This record gives sequence, C-alpha cells and structure tokens, in this order.
Amino acid sequence: MFCYQCQETTKNSGCLIRGICGKDPRTAALQDYLLYALKGLSFYGVRARTAGFADEATDLFVAQSLFATLTNVNFDNQRIYQLTREAFARRDQLRDNHEIFVEVPLPAMATCSSLGNMDDYVRRGALVAFHAVPHASEDVQSLRELIIYGLKGLAAYCDHSYVLDHSDPALLAFLQEGLAATIDDAMSVEELISTAMRCGQYGVQAMELLDRANTTRFGHPEPTWVNLGVDSTAPGILVSGHDLLDLYELLEQTAGTGITVYTHGEMLPAHAYPAFKQFPHLVGNYGSAWWEQQRHFEQFNGPILMTTNCLQKPRASYADRLFTTGMVGWDGMPQIPDREPGKSKDFSSLITCARNCVAPTELETGQIQIGFAHQAVLSVADQVVEAIQNGAIKRFVVMAGCDGRHKERNYYTDVAQTLPNDTIILTAGCAKFRYNKLDLGTIGGFPRVMDAGQCNDSYSLVVIAQQLAKAVGATDINDLPISYDIAWYEQKAVLVLLSLLSLGVKGIRLGPTLPAFLSPNVCNFLVQTFDLKPIDDAKTDVEAMLVGG
Repeated sequence: MFCYQCQETTKNSGCLIRGICGKDPRTAALQDYLLYALKGLSFYGVRARTAGFADEATDLFVAQSLFATLTNVNFDNQRIYQLTREAFARRDQLRDNHEIFVEVPLPAMATCSSLGNMDDYVRRGALVAFHAVPHASEDVQSLRELIIYGLKGLAAYCDHSYVLDHSDPALLAFLQEGLAATIDDAMSVEELISTAMRCGQYGVQAMELLDRANTTRFGHPEPTWVNLGVDSTAPGILVSGHDLLDLYELLEQTAGTGITVYTHGEMLPAHAYPAFKQFPHLVGNYGSAWWEQQRHFEQFNGPILMTTNCLQKPRASYADRLFTTGMVGWDGMPQIPDREPGKSKDFSSLITCARNCVAPTELETGQIQIGFAHQAVLSVADQVVEAIQNGAIKRFVVMAGCDGRHKERNYYTDVAQTLPNDTIILTAGCAKFRYNKLDLGTIGGFPRVMDAGQCNDSYSLVVIAQQLAKAVGATDINDLPISYDIAWYEQKAVLVLLSLLSLGVKGIRLGPTLPAFLSPNVCNFLVQTFDLKPIDDAKTDVEAMLVGG
C-alpha cells in the first residue's frame, strides 16, 4: 500500500505497510478502488450533465462515497466494497440510459468490468492506485492529489449539510468535475492549478452552506461556558464527530431517562447553540482531541457514538460499547442505520447499553468558554474595533485546523503561551485542544482564545476578518493586524487551506509539516504566489507575526 493523504504519514513520505490511521493494505486497496470507480462514474456524470441530465441521488452518492475514503472515517471493508459495486452500477446506468457523446479512447475506469468479489476488488485496487500508475510528471501527479484531497473535504461538508436538508447542486456537480479533471491527460499544470483554486472557492461556499444549515436548525452560537467534569451519579453516553443532528436526536430520545450525555472532540461546539441548551442532561464535554480517544473512551465507561470522522481502531476494553453511524464505520462495530424520511435515527441500542453501565470516570474539572462564531463576535464589532484602535488588541492570530499525535504539535501550545497579552487567538477545529484549557486571560472582556467551533467554522473566522477589515477601513483582508498559523491533519483541512488561498489570504504558516503530496515545484508555486510558510520554532514565529511577517 501507499498513502500520504494525512499529515501523520510515515516519515512525511508515505505509509507503506500499514496506515498510521489504522487502515491495513486490504482496506487501503479497497478505498483506492472505490476512488477509481468514482472517477469512472464522474467521467460519465460530467458528460451527462452537459447533455442536460442530472441525477440528484447519484450526485449525493459521489459525495458520501468520497467522504468514506477520508482519513479516519470508514474501515469497514464490506461497506467499502458495496459502495464500489454501487459506483460501477451507477456508472453503467448513466452510460446506458443516456445518449452521451464520449471521446475515444475511453479511460479505463469508464469501461472496466464491475464483476468480482471483494478479493478481486482488493487485487484491482492495488493495481490501479495512483502510486501504482503514477503520472510521468510529478507536478501533475501532485496537483491531481491536491485536488482529490480538497474534493474529499468538500464532500464531507456537503454531506454534513445534506443531513440538515441543505444542498447545492453546483457543489455536487463540481465534485464530479474535479474528479474527472484528475483523469484528463489533456489538462496542463496551469489548468490543474486553476481547478485546485476553484475547489477552494467551492469550499468557501460549502462552509457557508453548512453554517447556514447549522444556524437555521439550531440557532446562532452564543458565548457559553462548558463543564469539563462529570455527573458521578448517572450513566452517560459520549458523542464524538461533527454531526449535530445526531446529537440532537439522541438528546431527545434520552430526555427523562436518567442518562447523561457528553460531547467529545469536535462535538464540543454543540453546547453553544441555543437549541441544545434546552437539554439539562447534556452535562458537559469529556476528554479532548480525537487522537486521545482510546484512553478517554476506556475511562468513559458508557456507550460511545461516532457520528463522522476521527475514528481510531477500537480497543477491546470498549469495543462492545462503540457504535458508528453515517459514513463512519469499522469492521464488526454496530452501525446505527440512517434515518428514514421524516423520522429520527433510532438510538435505542445506545440507551439500552447505557442503562447497564456505570458513570464516567472523571478526567478533569473546570470550565472552558466557547461560542465565538461570526454573529457573536460581529455583534460586538464596535467594541473589537475600539480595542484595535486604542491599542488594547495589537494582533489577531488565527490558529485553526486539526490536532494530532505528533510531539511537534506542542509548537501550537508554545505559540499560545508565547504570544503577548495584547493578542487574541481566533480558533476553530480540534487544533484548539492544544491551548483552549490554558489560562491566557482576557482583553477588555474578551477571552484571549475565541473559539468559533468546528473545522468547518473556519468560515466564521473569514467572515470576522472580512467584516473587521471593512470596519477599520482596510482595503484588503491582508492589511488587518492578523496572522495565520494553521495546523493540518486530514482532507477537510486541505479544503480549508485551499479556501483561504482562494480568498487571497497570504502569509499562512502551515504545520507541523508541509503536505508530503506537494511536489517541490507545486510547493514553490504556493510559496511564491501566496507566501505559504512552514512553521519554525514558536519564539521565532511569534516574533515574526508581531511585526506582520
């Protein structure tokens, strides 16, 4: 196998024997073959759309299947195999049901047979994976992978929005257009760069759509203090991932049962939405970032629900208490079925499990403050602008993105502690767990760590920056006293990066390592065009940020 789509890839080069994420060569090959099938489906999908044919179910299927290949999402080989079979079936249906003009010769993924058992698919996946048949140009190969990883992030956000009845046909259409571009040998390096930037533009739209979906359903986040302790008198259910609707429906079904509910990881921001404050049995947040889940899940004692990505290999100590739903999965783990039209998901199996469990083991005590999304911050924009103008706030530092296991990520804790007291950290995503529990104080009543929410809420940070630029009379977002120090891990973060670049944001520091899939020339292009920087040590970087570097 070979995989370098995440930041933790072995030696920042590629996982060859087993993925750091936990996938083995068999799962890797099945995911590679699913991606291959989706490219073949997209080849016809693009041409069908040009001819006036579009199928909403197929468009959504492509998004969800791409999401299944994102890091730490789906390790269920049978399900990946079935998704691949369906991709080929949908491809053949598109080809046979419409008179679509196609050029010859056709790409292999548009014509290959769909017949075969799982072992056949594993074998074929290993033969057609991008590393097995690389492009002659390492720059074309690099840009194709950059586009694919951006598309995976885009697909995840599209699926999150769809769950809340918000969709955009243009976003779903671009997923197929982007995949088709990665198999088009006529596309130049310049055209691929343009496609990557368009992926970023669609990323901004997708994050705006998801923001609208969340706030329409649950209200706008409000500054909120979240409990970090536990209720030692009641059993609990722990909810991780990103899907707010899953958490909401679980809260409805556990109301009055004597069972408590806790958030974990990227579900922490749920506490700031008004709709969740009606549930007194949503008692707090348990643990921290996704990469510590194995230790925390052991100590939780009750059932755990994984709603989206960030799943690690379950330990035997809690495997019988772990449930998955949506596109996330692991071989042998019980899967909560998708909701039927007009109905909620059925979480009765988790409730039954919880009744037979003891209360969580307490990990920590205290509170943290969250809920500084765009509406909350912009509602006091005049106070923020005044603090900038009178010098109380000298600089904002956007420290958004992902957390991970590498010790180099202590850099972000060091930066937070090194920044002077007249700076404010704007954050979103699980990167915040490196510093959100530090006592960094306040400026004029504002906490020095302002948490906008999940990784998709990086959109909030862009809106805040754009509106502050207008308020202080800046003609460009880059003229603000704001620096970007972004941590990345997986493909949602790739999309966030492309989105920021598409908006013209320059001078972003990216770490803890630059992506292994960037060729030297592609990396140089990003450096020269957008002033993209690798991180250095915390002291050096903070000194540079404070003078606008």
